Amino acid sequence: MYVRHLQVTDFRSWEHVDLPLEPGPTVLVGQNGRGKTNLLEAIGYIATLSSHRVATDAPLVRHGCERALVRAAVVNEDRELTVELEIAAGRANRARVNRGAVGRPRDILGVLRTVLFSPEDLALVRGDPSERRKFLDELLVQRAPRYAGVRSDYDKVLKQRNALLKSAGKKRGDDPYAASTLDVWDDHLATAGGQLLAARLNLVADLAPHTARAYADVAPDSRPAHIAYRSSLGEALPEGYGVPDGDRADAERLAEVLRTALGESRTAELERGVSLVGPHRDELDLVLGEAPAKGYASHGESWSFALALRLGSYELLRGDAGGEPVLMLDDVFAELDKRRRARLAEVAVGAEQVLVTAAVDEDVPAELTGVRYAVAEGEVTRG
Repeated sequence: MYVRHLQVTDFRSWEHVDLPLEPGPTVLVGQNGRGKTNLLEAIGYIATLSSHRVATDAPLVRHGCERALVRAAVVNEDRELTVELEIAAGRANRARVNRGAVGRPRDILGVLRTVLFSPEDLALVRGDPSERRKFLDELLVQRAPRYAGVRSDYDKVLKQRNALLKSAGKKRGDDPYAASTLDVWDDHLATAGGQLLAARLNLVADLAPHTARAYADVAPDSRPAHIAYRSSLGEALPEGYGVPDGDRADAERLAEVLRTALGESRTAELERGVSLVGPHRDELDLVLGEAPAKGYASHGESWSFALALRLGSYELLRGDAGGEPVLMLDDVFAELDKRRRARLAEVAVGAEQVLVTAAVDEDVPAELTGVRYAVAEGEVTRG
């Protein structure tokens, strides 16, 4: 799988860019602040419908403009599809495939798959649990796009249930109507939550060996690394779920466990006005030796763990059906020592397509010879 052509209009700092691309390595070189990352961000948005830098779409639209357009021609084996996204801050986005409109933007998910490693990835190790949940969910959707709908359904139900908990908790005495309505929302939350939880657990079971091997490769002198899923269900989570060679998680069984847990926690939830059980409260544990990486890992170990998560994701996706993902490396070689650079370059050389950004040519390993583009203010020139 590779992107043959990228076109952006009024996206971030770019008024307009037409960028032909090829399989193999492509390096975008330019001073910081010239828009290199914006181009990778546009490709990543096609793949995930989200940005690795901001939580909302508004900053993606060039200042003073009403909308941004991103168009990519994606080749997967012998088939080419052109995907177009119209991003409008404050309004619903629109998507097209081969010039034909699709029902929802998320219907384009799966056409392009990417793995992006960037300086922001330190937040995977040092940031809040929400960063790691986002990482899991985005990888999950790339493996199986239907989970975008599951995640959206869960978020909508969670919002409605929290609103009801907050309003019901303010009332004194029993409220039969609120109780019966909560029963309905419990059922909806458990159904969607069981699907999302099962998918995450199975994903972690599949990803864990790849991540452990990648970490050992990039940091052989460090403590061994592993990842584990920590559920808000605690000991109620069925044994053997979410671990390599364990049982595959069953969504229906997990839905029943969630229903029971929601019933048991209702009094506490009414007091606090928030849902205390479910995938939105879960965590991906990153462990070095016997200690959590967060708070205990050195700067180099944190970089190694972040890199291992991305390399593990890349190896997992390339082993799935659906086409090898595009590997994107955003200004990261300058941050890595010689060993980590070499390991990352070794993986990148074998990728069907790898897109690299750097401030200067010297930051890019010699192995990544290929097409070079110079990125200046409002201009991309092939070198």
